[in-house]
Amino acid sequence: MTLHGDTMRGLRRVIALVMFFTWGATSWAQLPEAERWGAQVENAYEVEPNVTYLVANNYQAKLDVYYPPREKAAVPVVMTIHGGGWIEDTKEASILGALPYLQMGFAVVNVEYRLARVSPAPAAVEDCLCALHWIARNAQKYHFDLSKVIVTGESAGGHLALTTAMIPFSAGFENECANDDDVGSRRHKGQWTDFRPKVAAVINWYGITDVADMLQGPHIRSYAVSWLGSAPNREELARRVSPLTYVVAGLPPVLTIHGDADQIVPYSHATRLRDALNKAGVRNRLLTIAGGDHGDFTADQQIVAYEAIRQFLAELGITAVAKQ
Repeated sequence: MTLHGDTMRGLRRVIALVMFFTWGATSWAQLPEAERWGAQVENAYEVEPNVTYLVANNYQAKLDVYYPPREKAAVPVVMTIHGGGWIEDTKEASILGALPYLQMGFAVVNVEYRLARVSPAPAAVEDCLCALHWIARNAQKYHFDLSKVIVTGESAGGHLALTTAMIPFSAGFENECANDDDVGSRRHKGQWTDFRPKVAAVINWYGITDVADMLQGPHIRSYAVSWLGSAPNREELARRVSPLTYVVAGLPPVLTIHGDADQIVPYSHATRLRDALNKAGVRNRLLTIAGGDHGDFTADQQIVAYEAIRQFLAELGITAVAKQ
C-alpha cells in the first residue's frame, strides 16, 4: 500500500502518541490498558462526519465532529486543520493527530477547506475563520467550552491555525461567515460584527508564517505560488494572509514545533515568528526538533513534542483531566 507523505507521518505519530499517552514509561506488556482506553474513547465519544459548515463558490466545506454526548459539563475543543500546502490532502488524513486530545478529554472539530484548485488564496483562510464561527454557533449542541478553544495544524495547516487565531475581524476575511440563523451573529449599522470565540492557544506544527517569502527568492515553493495564482496583487495578498503581519500584543499563546532541517517550510519561519511574538510580549514557545525535517520526526521526537504540548496546555489551564 502506498501512503501519501502526510498520511505516513500520521501513522508514525499515532504510534508515538499511544506509546506516550497510554503506556507512558511502562512496558509493552500493558497493552490491555491501551485496549481499555480505546474502549473508553469509543463509548464516550460520538462522531458526526461531513457536517457542512460553509457553502462558498458552490463548494460545500465540511468538518467532522468528535464529541462526548453524555458529558454534562462543557469540554475544551480543538480545531484541527490538515496540511498539504493549500493544494492537496484531506481532513481524514490528519485525524490521527487528534488522538492525544481525545485522551485529554477534548472535543475535536476536524476541518477541511477550499484547496487552490477550487479557490485560490485567501479562500482557505476565510474557510477556517468560518469554521471557528461554526464552533461558536454549535457550542451548546456539542458541549464546547468556548473559553478553551485551541487550534492546531501542520505545515499549511499550521499557517491556517495561526491565521485563524491572529487575524482580526477588521481584516475583512469573515464576510462569508455571516448566518441569518446564527443567534450569536449581530448586526450593527447594517454590518456584521465579530462573533467568534477568542482562541485560547495555538499549536503550530512547522507552519508557514511569511507567505511572500515563498513566492520568490531562495525560499520559493511551488505550492505557495500555486495557492496565490497569478493575481496582480499577489504580493499584497501574501502579506494579508501571513501570520507575521498580525503580530500584536494580546494574541493567544503559541507553541511552535519545527525541525531545524526542514526542507519544505524553512526553519526561519519559526524563529521569525518567535522573535516577533517575543517583541510583542505574546506568550510563546519554540520547540526545535534537532535535525528534524518536515514532520518526519522519530517516535522519540514525537513524544518530546507531545510532552511539550501537554505541559503548555496545562500551564495555560486548558488541559482537561483525562477520564479513567
